[in-house]
Amino acid sequence: MEHGFWDNLKKPVIGLAPMDGVTDPAFRYMVASAGKPSVIFTEFVNVEGLARGAEKMMPGFFYSKKEHPIVAQLFGTEVDSFYKVAVLLCYLGFDGIDINMGCPVNKIASKGSGAALIRNPKLAKKIIQSVKKGIDDFANGISLENAGIHENIISFIKKNKNKFGGKDGIVLKNSDRKIIPLSVKTRIGYSEICAEEWAKSLISFGVKILTMHGRTLKQLYSGEANWEVLGKVAKICKKKGVIFLGNGDISSLDEANGKIKKYGCDGVLIGRATNGNPWFFGGKEPSVKNRLSIVKKHVKYFEKLAYLPFQTLKKHLAWYTKGFEGAKEMRMEFMQAQSGKDIDRIIEEFSQKIK
Repeated sequence: MEHGFWDNLKKPVIGLAPMDGVTDPAFRYMVASAGKPSVIFTEFVNVEGLARGAEKMMPGFFYSKKEHPIVAQLFGTEVDSFYKVAVLLCYLGFDGIDINMGCPVNKIASKGSGAALIRNPKLAKKIIQSVKKGIDDFANGISLENAGIHENIISFIKKNKNKFGGKDGIVLKNSDRKIIPLSVKTRIGYSEICAEEWAKSLISFGVKILTMHGRTLKQLYSGEANWEVLGKVAKICKKKGVIFLGNGDISSLDEANGKIKKYGCDGVLIGRATNGNPWFFGGKEPSVKNRLSIVKKHVKYFEKLAYLPFQTLKKHLAWYTKGFEGAKEMRMEFMQAQSGKDIDRIIEEFSQKIK
């Protein structure tokens, strides 16, 4: 299969976009549980840190069986580090690997990664080739040790293997040594729009699955996503047999389907519209009671993973508490909570009032 698992997805593809600080394992689990998207992406993780043995980054790759197909996203600039982490992700059972060439945040782009790669096609090409080699070498049987994976990372995997794919964890058979697809997520330009030329370059580097956000790096997330430009890129990709996903400013499933049809994309990735809304892909708004039940499940799963401080959950709790009577008061209480027990108590007290 030229595109790996992508060829088997029901069309059009409507997936969960990678979002830094948002698409963590607990949120992804809730999205997969509350309304299954076509495909799920992790947050981006830095290849240089992983290559040097920063095991504290590894929990970002925890995933449950129900999240399949799941694609791990990477960022960085070191070609050799991309190779090592590509082998690692294949070993962990991910369905695909995505290279972030679109992050506009200054601390990322200023170091030459993320959207800065739009201005450095030579490095982008080397990174793509390096990831492909890592995928190929894994399929041909290379071990983590021989691929140069740091001993800290190998040790972490052994201790936490049941957190990569469920209770049975990593059980690697020869039949699992397959070539998984590589994809790239990028933007329509750096300071100026160069989407068509950039897409052609990526395709010439061997990219078969491409997601493009309809803003330049300079725009960050201001203004409107330029879907007219994305439509032009969709035509280029179609001629070359490349799967193309549009991204930017989609707030509903109806809007997603409308843009796919109008601009000729194979699908879209949805980001910010899912914040506090993991049921987005199910297309049905839950009752307040069901919403609070989802909040409790999210908190419980978050605490079960036990790798991030409770404070990092607060943004999700704030997003959940909007659009219903008493939401503001509940949100204020959630912001004071220190544990799942506090959340359960707050929800129980609120539920008494709405009976």
